[in-house]
Amino acid sequence: MALVRPVFYVSDGTGITAETIGHSLLTQFTETRFVTDRIPFVDSVERAREVGAKIRAAAEIHGVRPVVINSCMDGDVGAALAESGALMLDVFAPFIEPLEREFGESRQRRIGQAHGLVDFETYHRRINAMNFALTHDDGQSIDYDDADLILVAVSRAGKTPTCVYLALHYGVRAANYPLTEEDLEQDRLPPRLRPYRNKLFGLTIDPIRLQQIRQERRPNSRYAQLETCKREVAAAEMMFRAERITTLSTTNTSIEEISSKVLTTLGIHREMF
Repeated sequence: MALVRPVFYVSDGTGITAETIGHSLLTQFTETRFVTDRIPFVDSVERAREVGAKIRAAAEIHGVRPVVINSCMDGDVGAALAESGALMLDVFAPFIEPLEREFGESRQRRIGQAHGLVDFETYHRRINAMNFALTHDDGQSIDYDDADLILVAVSRAGKTPTCVYLALHYGVRAANYPLTEEDLEQDRLPPRLRPYRNKLFGLTIDPIRLQQIRQERRPNSRYAQLETCKREVAAAEMMFRAERITTLSTTNTSIEEISSKVLTTLGIHREMF
């Protein structure tokens, strides 16, 4: 059985930076299971000590030293967090000293600066993209004229979190379409998707992993049976091959990697916020 290690993403802002970097690091370690918790807006020593107590409690529960991936700018806050006894990883530390030497100036410790808005246009693009992703989630809306891309897959293959990530980090209007049993009985794309084939990207997943995910959502249902998962995944992959839709497995692939592959394949060039 894999060791379970508690990991905390702690920040004086939203925690998105710490979580994004931390998740990318943790995916490199496959023999350890992680339980993660993002704790935002830790902007005082008092709050840091409250979080430290939570971290110590996790150490007692799991019987192992927690990891804290920290993007707090205040040194006193960081020191208070370190009192928890966790392994402290400052996401900015490896880069600050080389940059200070290169630029000939010292950094300014501004709380929340890493999460500041570049400009209102960027902010609104990101919010509009998020609204688009939610409106077009799981085929709720099928008006895809304004979509930058459309993810297509069977239910629970990772479409929604990828769309949300693309919206939040790139301002991309990503819709997703869940392939139904009726769709999978055909060997062609569903009619509503055919006009947008240049926007399509297929996701697939190992049937055993899909069964585990569905079992958590609808235990002991036909929807969660392994045979159902095998049949749906096989039919979807056959459709993608027949229609020459580029496909990526989400089984062991992070959301960051999926998003990068989707954008590159579809030729969407957008800087990360």
